[in-house]
Amino acid sequence: MKPLYLTVTDKHIRYSYEDSDDKSTIDKVYNINSAKTLGENLDNFKSKIPSYFDVVVILNPIDVELRDTIVSCVNQPIDMGLTMENLLHIPTVGVHDVARLGLKQAASLEEEHAGWHLEYYGSYSGKRQYGQESMQTIGNGYFGLRGAYLEAKANDDNYPGTYVAGVFDQLTTNINNHDIVNEDLVNMPNAQYMSFSIDDGDVFKLAPDEITNVYRSLDMRTGVLTITMLVSLHNGKRIKVTTKKVADMKNYHNYSLQYTVQPLNFSGQMKIYSEIDGSVTNWNVERYRSFNGKHIIVDKTLVDGDRAILMAHTKNSKVNMSVGSKIQCPDIDDAVLSSNRFQERISQSLEFHVVEGRSYTVEKSVSMYTSLETDGDLEDAVYGHDYHKNFADAVSNSMRCWQKIWRNEDIEVVGDVTAQKLLRMNEFHATVSAQQHVNKDLDASIGARGLHGEAYRGHIFWDELFILPYYTMHFPNLAKYLLMYRYNRLGAAKKYAKANGYKGAMYPWQSGMYGDEQSQLTHLNPITNQWDPDNSRKQRHVSLAIAYNIWNYYNMTNDDEFMKEYGLEMLLNIAKLWISMSEYDPETKRYTIANVMGPDEFHEGYPGADEGGLKNNAYTNIMTSWLFGRLEYLMQKEPDEVISENLKRADFNEDDLDDMESIRKNLKLEFNKDDILGQFEGYFKLKDIDFDYYRRQYGDISRMDRILKSEGDSPDEYQLAKQADSLMALYNLREDTFMDILKDMGYPIKDRTKFIKDNVNYYLQRTTHGSTLSRIVYSMLALKVNDYDLSWKLFYQALTSDYYDIQGGTTAEGIHLGVMGATVNVVTSDFAGVDFRGDEISVDPHFPDQWQTIKFNLTFKGIRYYFTVSKDSITVATDHDTQIVVKGEQVPLTGDEEKTISY
Repeated sequence: MKPLYLTVTDKHIRYSYEDSDDKSTIDKVYNINSAKTLGENLDNFKSKIPSYFDVVVILNPIDVELRDTIVSCVNQPIDMGLTMENLLHIPTVGVHDVARLGLKQAASLEEEHAGWHLEYYGSYSGKRQYGQESMQTIGNGYFGLRGAYLEAKANDDNYPGTYVAGVFDQLTTNINNHDIVNEDLVNMPNAQYMSFSIDDGDVFKLAPDEITNVYRSLDMRTGVLTITMLVSLHNGKRIKVTTKKVADMKNYHNYSLQYTVQPLNFSGQMKIYSEIDGSVTNWNVERYRSFNGKHIIVDKTLVDGDRAILMAHTKNSKVNMSVGSKIQCPDIDDAVLSSNRFQERISQSLEFHVVEGRSYTVEKSVSMYTSLETDGDLEDAVYGHDYHKNFADAVSNSMRCWQKIWRNEDIEVVGDVTAQKLLRMNEFHATVSAQQHVNKDLDASIGARGLHGEAYRGHIFWDELFILPYYTMHFPNLAKYLLMYRYNRLGAAKKYAKANGYKGAMYPWQSGMYGDEQSQLTHLNPITNQWDPDNSRKQRHVSLAIAYNIWNYYNMTNDDEFMKEYGLEMLLNIAKLWISMSEYDPETKRYTIANVMGPDEFHEGYPGADEGGLKNNAYTNIMTSWLFGRLEYLMQKEPDEVISENLKRADFNEDDLDDMESIRKNLKLEFNKDDILGQFEGYFKLKDIDFDYYRRQYGDISRMDRILKSEGDSPDEYQLAKQADSLMALYNLREDTFMDILKDMGYPIKDRTKFIKDNVNYYLQRTTHGSTLSRIVYSMLALKVNDYDLSWKLFYQALTSDYYDIQGGTTAEGIHLGVMGATVNVVTSDFAGVDFRGDEISVDPHFPDQWQTIKFNLTFKGIRYYFTVSKDSITVATDHDTQIVVKGEQVPLTGDEEKTISY
């Protein structure tokens, strides 16, 4: 092995290593610049060292109880292990572990540990703490439980939110004489709470000056979140508190908590407190706090020995809920249980004697039911709930389920511990947000922020386009259940289209419980604190995202029954919308689609126009042509009786079929003299913008829309974009498909390589990446022009976007599930090159130099594929005879036999 040895102090980093040429030992010192941040110092330190190390060894840890890599640096304790792993992407170990295990084994164990654990060291506040709670959220698809301290109550530093999929409620708030209606994913009653007191003292509250040390570790392999906290109270008493929580992946109504206290320098009386609190509000998002957030009305509280039950309902949607808990402490003989019922909460406490140095554990099992998924009396359901025997039983349940899940969905990357950890983190949160075992019982889909926070009010957006392919690869039934959420709201989409003067089905940009439009008409600009008009509902391309996911699911599964009963009807209704929105121009002999916005989101309308909306957005028109082409294919493929029945249900006739074919070939696009595809009609008439000027003024210009509006200007005036728009269809579609569509529309591309390169470069210069999705889409596009360095840079920014909260606090309000799904898809579909969008799988890797191998599996048309891809070879095995295409060549595969192809 090639180790880098570090001795870290408050003022310098002493480092030593073996020279790669003459094998001599090199000792150097990096002096920490007090005028720079720690991050700037570490980046500078990284530039000083060679890049051939495969392990870092910390020689002077100060705290080996929590971790063997904690040091004092810039006058504060820091886990240099986490820091160096994120900086260098290699395992980092402490000298004590090396002495105990040997360097090779210590490094191997740490590489394994780092790839499965999401950890934070130290106590934080504000949005940083909120963000870490989002990242350490546990759940099972039915609920999400933010990774807050059990002792936390909602305040500016802690937010112990709980969310159940599909539970929404609408409230009205009068602001400036305007009644504003918002539909929120409801923050459920908080049953996480547990805390302690000593000798009749006050109940412990999270106070930074009393928390000596804290380490939080989410084990993604098992779903267990462990928080170890060392507390020094103002009265001099010291105590170690270890809390654990786990969501049951099988009995999905249940989660369990374990609370362990160890008095370090005293003996005496101790109480452990537990609550179910129904007085909670939706308070996670600061800019929403002026709105009414009190959704829950408590109906009843019950206590029966060690059990407590709270019954409640949502104010307007009338969703009934029951939350129950059971407390047990089999190893504490003298514990005395007390209970108190209040109007909106239940409080219980266990009092017992403690002896210095001994550990005492109280366990709490919680169940939640709602009337959305549970028939019958909810009090009976929660009262008759089969609680876990103990916390170990809950963990065992979770582990068995996670083992099956990881066998299906794990992506194993060799050569980068950070990427490994974050890819698994993305997969973990995808599973927390939806699970096939659960969603079969739910009428719910996946919100853009998962079940992790309250941003976007928990609504469902077009982000499904980026996450559903991941589910379809690994859990096709889950993708089907999520698509059924859209089918069940087809009626609402038809009403929405009709209300806007269109035919067919127009799905809303933001969807919640009922499928009606939940986008606001105004939006708060945090720079000016003013409410600006919001035209985001004109992003009608959400309907195209739904159509894309329907087709993608069908293509990957050959689920003819789904297409017959649900999919085709949705596709026809969505197609009818675009037919009704298309207007023929006899002069140009082309069709125009107007009154829309593209994925860009910055451009809401034309400069100076009284009404919002754009004409002939390139992405919308190309994907509409694609949809019409897919439907023409299905008209030829499906049995006559299936076609006839679905045409009838969709009120789709022969004239519609004729219009569809004509529109498909004649939708209008705009190109400039250099063959740049215009984002929308009139785009090239807009002004260029000096990004350098705004960077000097504002630093972060990702949200140029807000900056311009704060200056009395408008993004509608300029050629700029928040994210990929004109070229977004190249992310969705195979390159050949994209080019064929342009050709059929009457815009043949003579030199596709030049076209893609010129267009990617043109729009990259005008894109601010105001959405995390932007970077991952352009990472894929950069591969198409062989700019591997740019692709890698954008990919890693996207991969770490929530981990580092690069958008300045938005992770505090929930993870960005779309970019999480998209990064996983880019790894398998672009880096490994396994493309499943055709009739058969094709493989054409663009393998990153930074990695050694990528290993994963997927299901395609009922066949399970197992891939290992490296820089120069592809190894594949399947469970049935089949064939794939590798770099244009057909490769036959024999079931249960492994084949390696060099490339």
